[in-house]
Amino acid sequence: MTKLVRFFLIVCIGFTSISFSQQSEAGNWFIYFGNQAINKKWNWHNEVQYRSFNFIDDANQLLLRTGIGYNLSENNNNLLLGYGFINTQRYVANSDEKDSFNEHRIYQQFTTRQNFGRVYLQHRYRLEERFLPDDFQLRFRYFLAVNLPLNKKTMEKDAIYLSTYNEMFINTESPIFDRNRLYGALGYVINKNFKVEAGIMAQTLEKTNRNQFQIVIFNTLPF
Repeated sequence: MTKLVRFFLIVCIGFTSISFSQQSEAGNWFIYFGNQAINKKWNWHNEVQYRSFNFIDDANQLLLRTGIGYNLSENNNNLLLGYGFINTQRYVANSDEKDSFNEHRIYQQFTTRQNFGRVYLQHRYRLEERFLPDDFQLRFRYFLAVNLPLNKKTMEKDAIYLSTYNEMFINTESPIFDRNRLYGALGYVINKNFKVEAGIMAQTLEKTNRNQFQIVIFNTLPF
């Protein structure tokens, strides 16, 4: 095991220890993002997110998302149409019991990527049609991410990198502001197909705030 891998594992363990010590204040998200090229123009997106109130055993949400994308230009601009299934479990006020409900989403998004030297930027614009129990909502999301390799000049094998993003959620009806997510992490490029990140996301909602520890796996398979 290289020194870089050992360093990354130490960081992950450190974040995990912080999360265990603050179970009452921070939740945890375990995330898998997959993007497989079908050909030079088309791609398949697949995603699994498990969200818990503490480290792993107190489920809050399971999110499954998939979609078919089309590249307007190679590796830079992508249009995607997708579907998401979300099961949410929320605690009933002043009790230890939970309510559970399912949500179905259809979403459309445009993603564009740029890099300026060692700085990698990603913009994502997403519109969601949300089919909730006894309700229908529209929501717009804007996502801006930055990756910066630390020990390499590019996002290549064995690169350790800083990752940050901010995502704002806007409803089409009151309340207009839904939430904002601010994220910071340390990542490691395993090879051209896989990279992993460990970090903290601060989520601001209309009336509450919550911190989330995240472990993320990215799997990209080119055509």
